[in-house]
Amino acid sequence: MTSLMSHVISGALTGLLYALISMGFVIIYRAGRVFNFAQGEVLVVGAFLLWSFAMYFNLPLWLSILLAFLISAVVGLIVERVILRPLVGEELFALVMVTIGLMVFTRGLVLVIWGADVHFIPPVFPMKGVKLGSLMLDRGLVYGGLLTLAMAGLFSWFFNHTRMGMEMTAVAEDHQIALSLGLKVKWSIAAAWAISGVLCTMSAIIFVSGKGMTFLVGDIGMSALPVALLAGLESIGGLILAGLIIGVSMGLAEFFLDPLFEGGVATVFPFVIMIIVLLVRPTGLFGWKTIERI
Repeated sequence: MTSLMSHVISGALTGLLYALISMGFVIIYRAGRVFNFAQGEVLVVGAFLLWSFAMYFNLPLWLSILLAFLISAVVGLIVERVILRPLVGEELFALVMVTIGLMVFTRGLVLVIWGADVHFIPPVFPMKGVKLGSLMLDRGLVYGGLLTLAMAGLFSWFFNHTRMGMEMTAVAEDHQIALSLGLKVKWSIAAAWAISGVLCTMSAIIFVSGKGMTFLVGDIGMSALPVALLAGLESIGGLILAGLIIGVSMGLAEFFLDPLFEGGVATVFPFVIMIIVLLVRPTGLFGWKTIERI
């Protein structure tokens, strides 16, 4: 019973971290109606920036984290300005293909700059676990889960109760109408990419703290995809429930199904749940329904 609870709680905390990554998906989509398939690669860049500052340049850890956040935001602004801005108003297919191309390009660039060797990240959190009754939980996962809840509350408030957040949401509805209303379309989309870059780096720091990593860390972005689609691409708060559903299902699959099928089921199971839910509700659990006049 203790082992089962350990799998469920650890899975739930991992799902919350996936929700934090998915927040980047949602913020970019809410501001620019762009689904960024390169989200995982942005996460990799943030992780390697932290390694470079902390291990290569031997800077203090707090300064390395701060610089990684800053440069990730700048990278997001550059990507939006150079690659996405010329495509404002273009067909959705073009935007999707550009982000896929960006994913491939970024992975190649990471290989050229940092190589394929394993890079060890200094522990950001104490390595000692958190004791919960008879369970011992990973401290990084616990802190990450709490951080995800805090970020979800912050950005829900931002989009629903601030002028800037509501303008970003309005921009996503229709770029031309937003321009006619005097809203700053390009600025809103740029801000979304910068925020997403910071969130990706935040997620990377939690995932790789005290661990070794390679360029393949970017696959975490695809692992978080079911959470984003299950919640619906507009709901910040919905990510929490979606993350818990995906995380707990992974924990249960790992406990019950992986021993039967010799592993691998827990990795695929979230995508199975995602497909089933989307067949019933294509907009996800909390996605906005669009009403169009025909």
